[in-house]
Amino acid sequence: MNYIEENYDVAIVGAGHAGCEAALACARLGLETIVFTVSVDSIALMPCNPNIGGTSKGHLVRELDALGGEMGRNIDKTFIQSRMLNESKGPAVHSLRAQADKQAYTREMRKTMEQTEHLTIRQAEVSELITEPEPDGTRICRGVKTVSGASYHTRAVVLATGVYLNARCIFGEVSEYTGPNGLKAANHLTDSLLANGIIMNRFKTGTPARIDGRTIDYSKMEEQKGDVPVIPFSFETDPASVQKPQVSCWLTHTGEEAHALIRANIDRSPLYNGSIKSTGPRYCPSIEDKVMKFPDKEGHQIFVEPEGLYTHEMYLSGMSSSLPEDVQYAVIHATPGLEHAKVVRNAYAIEYDCIDARQLDATLEFKKVKGLFAGGQFNGSSGYEEAAVQGFMAGVNAAMHVLDRKSFVIDRSEGYIGVLIDDLVTKESHEPYRMMTSRSEYRLLLRQDNADLRLSEMGHDMGLVSEERIGRVRKKKQEIDGEILRLKKTTVGANDRINSWLEAHGSTALKTGATLAEIICRPELNYELVKELDPQRPELRDDVREQVNIEIKYEGYIRRQEQQVKQFRKLENRMIPEDIDYNEVGSLRLEAIQKLDKVRPRSVGQASRISGVSPADISVLLVWMEAHRK
Repeated sequence: MNYIEENYDVAIVGAGHAGCEAALACARLGLETIVFTVSVDSIALMPCNPNIGGTSKGHLVRELDALGGEMGRNIDKTFIQSRMLNESKGPAVHSLRAQADKQAYTREMRKTMEQTEHLTIRQAEVSELITEPEPDGTRICRGVKTVSGASYHTRAVVLATGVYLNARCIFGEVSEYTGPNGLKAANHLTDSLLANGIIMNRFKTGTPARIDGRTIDYSKMEEQKGDVPVIPFSFETDPASVQKPQVSCWLTHTGEEAHALIRANIDRSPLYNGSIKSTGPRYCPSIEDKVMKFPDKEGHQIFVEPEGLYTHEMYLSGMSSSLPEDVQYAVIHATPGLEHAKVVRNAYAIEYDCIDARQLDATLEFKKVKGLFAGGQFNGSSGYEEAAVQGFMAGVNAAMHVLDRKSFVIDRSEGYIGVLIDDLVTKESHEPYRMMTSRSEYRLLLRQDNADLRLSEMGHDMGLVSEERIGRVRKKKQEIDGEILRLKKTTVGANDRINSWLEAHGSTALKTGATLAEIICRPELNYELVKELDPQRPELRDDVREQVNIEIKYEGYIRRQEQQVKQFRKLENRMIPEDIDYNEVGSLRLEAIQKLDKVRPRSVGQASRISGVSPADISVLLVWMEAHRK
């Protein structure tokens, strides 16, 4: 029998949010790239929530955009509502979130991929890795095979399989071995991964029911409108181009009637009767979990969100479930505004195979299989945004591997992407990982508003940010620095006009002269207000003015975090010898030896973040390294 054999530089397995970013990054770097998907109609599919961004996730999308990724540009083309979250709080936790038109999002991403040179899309199920043994006991990946027997020989492979490996969808007594939205599961690749020494986990996630929007009583709900003006996700999107009519979301709450129904039927929930044994995301619990774990709570928020302009389907955010169909119907109908709602799609849980990401280096390359990289939910994370940034980083490092260039790593002090990947490859995780602002130690520095200033130079160095774009970023930085310097040098006197203005704005009168920067620092004032005292102010773009205000008002806190980053970098730059035998490091506790040997941290800083490795163990390691160096 004759089987197809083809050659590419890189193969991407999966075309979800991780696979798309991986494929585009490799192709844009000039590598011949093939991306496999179980269905070309599922490219960039949004099988769960119909939105991009949100708390901390908006940071990830902005950082991805600054590096040259596609998700931010794609949602700017296809959003139907946009809101900035946490505006009442400080700028460190401001996060952009946009409702997507699901079909438009998928269609636009597919169009982008089809128009990208060096990128081939192939509908096929990958069943096997092609690997060879290496002299040091590891293996090297040379390509993939599909279920048809076709072989694709490559110099690197990126696994971005999402939730498709041995996927099982469950609600009540119904259990079907399918991927999300009834798509075909990938049932063969896990065996090949196991054969190559890769340790697999089994995780779970879930999605709510969808209902017909024409059967909702919106008068019983609170309307949630979009922001005006809209702030785009991509730094490259013209703000004027995204000012358009927006679609509303709606807020309702469950009540005691719905909770009583859940409690009375909890033994029929696969989550509670033992039918589902895998671990789900703690920070995105099912409605039955919420009711059972928080019995004193009178109600839970349910956001009713449109799936797109093409449909009447509405998504019940906050009501994911695996309850039987009849119970789902009863709970929905017991919720204000949904008394007569018609269900379009049942809620379900989905189990899938994934990996313990501690088998990966910070580059997202497998330690034991060279040339094999991984990104997305396959790595034990959750969320479109977490998937996209991992896919991008895995794709970039696969490209660096093929091009024999230096690997690309973002550390914890440089971006939320660095925090996410460092957590995944360093810390033990028993549930799907979700990004949160609280996970970042330096979140005042790593704001979503300055992602371009932090990361665009890195994207340019890689070859994914154009000369034209980096020129604009550099000009923006010059304008910000120049304006801050001017404000620190411009003084106003303690005269009647100035003091009257200050008092009119609820601020204390001056006794001596002060710089405009000092006045802007006052909590009740800001850069925009002080314009009235500043006749020499130059005309600057909105994004420049925003940075000037933040940098001045939070300067003390920012400088303090910058000092903390310097201390952090000292340990990050203390590299641990790759061939170290931790059994030879005297006085290390047995648990520390086991954990260090499993993770094989690249630096003392990473070693210090491993669960089970104490400060005393780090001191012992540092002493040993110093003696070993001498």
